[in-house]
Amino acid sequence: MKRIECLRAVYPQLEKCVVVTIMGAVAMELQSIGHRPNFFYLQHAMGLASSIGLGLAVSLPEQKIVVLDGDGSLLMNLGTLSTMARSGASNIVHVVFDNQSYLSAGGSPTATSQGADLEGVAHASGIPHTSSARSVEEFQTEFTSALDSGKLTVLVAHVDTSGPSDQLTDLGLLENRFQFARHCQSLTKR
Repeated sequence: MKRIECLRAVYPQLEKCVVVTIMGAVAMELQSIGHRPNFFYLQHAMGLASSIGLGLAVSLPEQKIVVLDGDGSLLMNLGTLSTMARSGASNIVHVVFDNQSYLSAGGSPTATSQGADLEGVAHASGIPHTSSARSVEEFQTEFTSALDSGKLTVLVAHVDTSGPSDQLTDLGLLENRFQFARHCQSLTKR
């Protein structure tokens, strides 16, 4: 399955969530579907989308936080799983697109290509709900279930290695940062 197909399948549900993406392909593909002010494309900070998502979840406990991550990114910051599990935050859906490569950083293989099991690591770290998907339909079902569950969830989506030809977004980094900050500030005033 392709990552962009998964993103298209859940795009309508992202409208009411606060969304943080990791760099490169995930950011490009989400933006190609349609940018929204509640989307933060974390560029140049591989491994930190989950940490930023956790910070948002703690500071905005009434909001659904969706982190769109990659396997290489999560592998660079595995400690985030145990930190999330012990945080008490129940409003995060952490999607990990596992294509078994560092696609946005040259395409070399990740540990998942040799059998590392990110869903198993998440479960062993104490994440209360973990699942994985190998088809778009299964991904959409698992994602909807995770949003509705009210539990911290890690969803591993096994996707192919295809991606956009260009890894840059057409939204300026500062513009995205300020737009996203204004959106989050508006949520705290409600």
